[in-house]
Amino acid sequence: MQKKKIELQKVMESMKLVNMTPEIDLAERYITVPELNRPALQLAGYFEHFEKERVQVIGYVEYTYLDSLGEERKYEAYEELISRGVPCVIFTTEVIPSQRYLDLAMQYQVPTFTTKRSTSSFSAELMRWLGVQLAPTISIHGVLVDVMGEGILIMGESGIGKSEAALELVKRGHRLVSDDVVEISRVSEVTLVGSAPDITRHFIELRGIGIIDVKTLFGIQSVENTKSIDLVIQLEDWDKDKEYDRMGLEEQYIEFLGNKVVSHTLPVRPGRNLAIIVETAAINHRQKKMGYNAAKELYRRVTDNLAKKRQQ
Repeated sequence: MQKKKIELQKVMESMKLVNMTPEIDLAERYITVPELNRPALQLAGYFEHFEKERVQVIGYVEYTYLDSLGEERKYEAYEELISRGVPCVIFTTEVIPSQRYLDLAMQYQVPTFTTKRSTSSFSAELMRWLGVQLAPTISIHGVLVDVMGEGILIMGESGIGKSEAALELVKRGHRLVSDDVVEISRVSEVTLVGSAPDITRHFIELRGIGIIDVKTLFGIQSVENTKSIDLVIQLEDWDKDKEYDRMGLEEQYIEFLGNKVVSHTLPVRPGRNLAIIVETAAINHRQKKMGYNAAKELYRRVTDNLAKKRQQ
C-alpha cells in the first residue's frame, strides 16, 4: 500500500488560497494527513495530544478570541502554535493576519494563506479533497469500466479476455476507466475509487494488434478518469467439474484495503459473450441496490407455489 502525500503548492492552487507568505518556498513541502485542526484549545495553551502534522485553520471565532487576550498574549499564543512545526496556517472568513503575525510566520517558516470562504464550508471541502488525494492506494491487475453508472472491475489471468470485453463494452456505449493496471483508493469506509496510472490512461492492449487509444478511436464520451468500484467480475477458465452459482441468492465478496465489494465469478469458454454478461451483471447489481432481487423473487414464487400445493 502506497503512503501518499500532497504538495502544499497543489493544495493552495486547488483551494484557490491567497498566499500571504510568498517569500517562503513551497517546494518540497507536503501535507500527509487529511484531517484539519481548528486550534481552539491550543490557543488557550493546551497542547496535549496536539497533531502538528495537520493543517491549522483559524476562523473568525479563533481570531476574535485571540483579540480578546490583549496584544502580547495574542502573539504569544500564535508563536506557541506555529513554532511546533505545523505544515501551514489558513485564515478563513476574510480574516487577514496582521504584519506582526506574518513576521512570526516568516521567522518559523510557516506558510500562511487566506480565503474568503466561511470556516465550516471551507473546512468540509478541504477535508473532502484531502481525503481523496491522500486515500490509501493499491495497484491491481484488471480492467475498470463504467457500465450504466456502475463501476465494474474485471479481474482474471492474463489473456483470459478482460481487455476484449472492455473494448466490446466501449463499442456498446460504456466507458473505459483503466486497462491492465487499476489504482484503487479507499476514500471512505464504504467507497473505493479506481483510476488509471497517468502513463496508460485511455489505452488498451489487444494481443495481436497492439496498443490502441480508446479516446482517439471512440471519442471523449468513451472514457472516464475515475470511477467508484461497485462490482467485481472475476473471469476464470471454465471447469466442468466445478459447481458454479446458478441462483445468486447469497452474495460473494472480495476485499480491498478493508472494504468489501460484491464479486461474481464468471466461467469463460468459447461462445460466451462476456460483454453482454458483464453488462447484464451491472444492470442486475443496480437493480439489487434499488431493492429488487430477481433470485429472491423467484425463490419466493417457488415457495409460495409449493405452499399452495400442500394446502390443496
